Amino acid sequence: MSGLEHRQLAPEILDGLAADDPRALAARRDLRRINALMFQAKIMASLLREFVPRPPRRILEIGAGDGSFMLAVARRMAGHWPEVELVMLDRVDLITAQLRGDFDVLGWTVEGVTADVFDWARKNEGTRFDAITVNLFLHHFDDAELVRLFSLIKPKAPLLLATEPLRAKLALAATRLLPAIGANDVTRNDAALSVRAGFRGNELSGLWLAANGKPVEERRAGLFSHIFVGASAGHDL
Repeated sequence: MSGLEHRQLAPEILDGLAADDPRALAARRDLRRINALMFQAKIMASLLREFVPRPPRRILEIGAGDGSFMLAVARRMAGHWPEVELVMLDRVDLITAQLRGDFDVLGWTVEGVTADVFDWARKNEGTRFDAITVNLFLHHFDDAELVRLFSLIKPKAPLLLATEPLRAKLALAATRLLPAIGANDVTRNDAALSVRAGFRGNELSGLWLAANGKPVEERRAGLFSHIFVGASAGHDL
C-alpha cells in the first residue's frame, strides 16, 4: 500500500502566510520553477489548442496566483489568439504592474479579481467566458467542495480545462528532490501535500458528472501532471 489510493487533504503552509511574508515570496518563486519543470504551461497551451475551437475573447482563470503561469501560457498562444481579455481570480491580489505590462506586450488585457471563488461565482451568476482555466488549484478542495465549485462555475463557460498534480509514487518521490533546486521549507512541505491531494484515474470526471457536466478528457500528462477537460451539458465539441 502506497498511501496514495485515496486523496488526502491537509492545510498547506503557503495558504496561511501573508502575501508579503518572505517565506511566501520564496515559495512562489519555487512554484514558478516547479510549473516549468512540470511543463504545466505547455500542457495547458496544448489543451487550449485542442479543445477551444476558435480564438476566445474572454478567459477566466481561477486560483490565478501571481499570474506567471497564465503569462507563460499566453506567450504560447498570443500569436494565434490576439486581444484576449483574461480575468484572473484569486483570494490574494498578486497582480503587479509588471505583469500587466507583460500581457500588454502580447496584446492581452488583464483584469485582476480578488475574491473567494465560491463567493464570486454566486455573486456573478450572469458572467460568461469562452473558457475557464485552472492550474494546481482544484486539489485544495475535497470532493464535496469540488462538486459545489463545479456546479457554480460550469454555467459560466462551455469548457473548463485543468492541469493538476498527479497522485502517484513517482511524483511523490520527486518532491524529495526539491532541495536540489533550492526550494524552501514551505515548498518542500506543500509539494508533498499537493501530490497526496492530487488526482488519478477518472476522479474529476466523476465529480464533474455529479455537477451535471459532461466530462471530455481526463488523463495523466507527462510524469507529474493530471489533466481534466469538462464541458457544460449541451456543449458540443
